[in-house]
Amino acid sequence: MDQTVFERNRPAAGVVIESLRGSRPAVFWLDGLTRPERPSLVGPHRADLVVVGGGYTGLWTAVRAKERDPERRVIVLEAHEFGWAASGRNGGFCAASITHGEENGRRRWPDEYETLARLGDQNLDELEATVQRYGMAVEFERTGELSVAVEPHQIEWLEPDVPGFLDTAAIRAEVNSPTYLAGRWDRSGTAMVNPARLVLELARVAAELGVELYEHSAVTGIDRGPQLRVRTERGWVRASRVALATNVFPSLLRRNRLMTVPVYDYALVTEPLSDTQWAEIGWQHRQGLADLANQFHYYRVTADGRILFGGYDAIRHRAVSPVHEERPATYQRLAEHFFTTFPQLEGLRFSHRWAGAIDTSTQFCAFYGLAAAGRIGYAAGFTGLGVGASRFAADVVLDLLSGEKTERTELEMVRRRPLPFPPDPIAAAGVAATKWSLDRADHHQGRRNLLLKTLDAVGLGFDS
Repeated sequence: MDQTVFERNRPAAGVVIESLRGSRPAVFWLDGLTRPERPSLVGPHRADLVVVGGGYTGLWTAVRAKERDPERRVIVLEAHEFGWAASGRNGGFCAASITHGEENGRRRWPDEYETLARLGDQNLDELEATVQRYGMAVEFERTGELSVAVEPHQIEWLEPDVPGFLDTAAIRAEVNSPTYLAGRWDRSGTAMVNPARLVLELARVAAELGVELYEHSAVTGIDRGPQLRVRTERGWVRASRVALATNVFPSLLRRNRLMTVPVYDYALVTEPLSDTQWAEIGWQHRQGLADLANQFHYYRVTADGRILFGGYDAIRHRAVSPVHEERPATYQRLAEHFFTTFPQLEGLRFSHRWAGAIDTSTQFCAFYGLAAAGRIGYAAGFTGLGVGASRFAADVVLDLLSGEKTERTELEMVRRRPLPFPPDPIAAAGVAATKWSLDRADHHQGRRNLLLKTLDAVGLGFDS
């Protein structure tokens, strides 16, 4: 079995141990944020639309609902605080793709992929326009994303004969890493944002548009009758429509309980780099970066000159819990891979370490649907690329709840549900076997074994 570049070029153990010394188990984006106080829902209320979940999907749904109909009464119910989960702790890559990348989209929906790509580009343009229109302080930078080959077999995946390909010299002139063999810069398809600030600014905009926002108001159930009754521990809301945006958390609909599984992703953030350190690595255009391995790394520059470095390990758990966030072996592995990528930064320390749960679906991007005779709509399963796609999902859910046919609701991607995951322990065994197979592919020039080929054939994803 071949060694990967990260195994061939390990930094000294002392470098890794020292880099993590003093790092805090805290989400960099959430650290030190000032949050406005939001009430909890108490007693009876009425609304035209209740949104369950205060992350990106829920808040975009509320904002888009008020933009469509300013007179509509909208209530958002969040179980904890807005953005405390995935929406506040991701890498801040806001991609145009609504299909988790071109390859995934073309393989699953070849006949409508061009439409999906156009709608994704349009969605990112409209998201940027929304940021500008409302003066949202979210550190929005449309700098694009560099995809880099770090193993010889990955170079052909970058299509060397297509304009825009960067050879070894060109990619290292852009960002100086000895691991880079080639690259491609998608200059407009991805923006960088501060993910936690995006949540808080969406909440601000929603409130200014007249949305009623409630925190610490976990929904315990939905009663069906002439009107829907959305219950919390201390109150309830009668509404004609409900939008579910609970993503990685257990669905309020039994039919969706096996549609997603929580997969934990881990990240580190460095202390700010010095001018000398930045000169060593270049990276003047502040693009997002990702390598092309199955177990890939993603990394980016923060507004105050740090580097966020995450990915690689993806650990599936049965439920979301803080106990899964502290994983020393994963943080050590990430630090090793960071200094393999940038050996010139040895001596730099990490200030923050954290993890978050991704709502993984078998089609690697969001699925949609209706329940309760069209009165409950939902979207979930973004699988790590929901920062931008959540806005598109909000429009899909609102279209579905309106009962009108639109270009979005007629998409095969929207009309057809993906396969569910099998129940445990089958799911746990399957995910473990798949992860082993992906690692094996990375060690064998990307060649996929029978398990991965079978999963590809039946549409169960796992291509990254």
